[in-house]
Amino acid sequence: MSIDAPAGVAVIETSANDRDQSSYVDWPAIIAGIVLASAISVVLISFGSAVGLNFLDFGYGTGVNPLVVGIIAASWFLWVQISSFMAGGYLTGRLRRRHFDANEEESDLRDGAHGLLVWGGAAILGSVIAIGGIGAAASTAGNVAATATNAASNVAEGSASAMDPNGYFIDTMFRSNQPVEADVARREAGTIFAQAALNDGTFAEADRTYLANIVAANTGIAPAEAQARVDQAIASVDAAREQAVEAARIARNTTIIGAFLLAASLLISAIGAFWAAQKGGNHRDNNSVFADVFRRF
Repeated sequence: MSIDAPAGVAVIETSANDRDQSSYVDWPAIIAGIVLASAISVVLISFGSAVGLNFLDFGYGTGVNPLVVGIIAASWFLWVQISSFMAGGYLTGRLRRRHFDANEEESDLRDGAHGLLVWGGAAILGSVIAIGGIGAAASTAGNVAATATNAASNVAEGSASAMDPNGYFIDTMFRSNQPVEADVARREAGTIFAQAALNDGTFAEADRTYLANIVAANTGIAPAEAQARVDQAIASVDAAREQAVEAARIARNTTIIGAFLLAASLLISAIGAFWAAQKGGNHRDNNSVFADVFRRF
């Protein structure tokens, strides 16, 4: 049986038994492609992160538009993933040992399949890196939410000790118009704020009046000013609560967008790796050396 081979390529005849015992999958070439793709991805993602951090640190008067930063970061990440996988696929296609028992179409398919194997192997490492970055962003937003929540909790409780869930209802039985000690007043105020937090930040009118009375009694200020202080404290707690809700929303959206971006980049990268591996195989068969790029000295 005669096999057509490209011009300038030597055909090595092998027996049927040798072909049966050998694998069409060239793992050394695949591993080389995975190493190259992973290395390029790590270097470029690290570089992009550094540039992104510096970009956020620069002042532009009114601040940086988060949407613009997100678009730039997503575009950079997409380009890095595609280019790194294509580089790894091309290297694997170029290094793959060709078995001359198939026509050109079958050989191209095998080259492309090797590119997909590079994509599959490098995707595991790339996904770990990408998910780590997304987790860090979500963790940062989560920390902001936790900080705001803790701030609201600290204002509400007034101390680091755990609050008795029945403390609010018990305190209502012992309320009086007589001045109380500062520590007792702070504890009662903490139970009132904590109870309001359980009711979506809603304060009963009787609680507002009682807070104003104990503030006035312990500070010696006028009742109107005491009421203003109570209203300001309630407004501050509401603002901290809103910040916590907003931070949680940002963290959730960041995670969702990051997951979609990762899935899209991996899908497009698979196509790029398949195509690049075929190109590498064609250049291997045609003995393309790119003398203008890689000159020998």
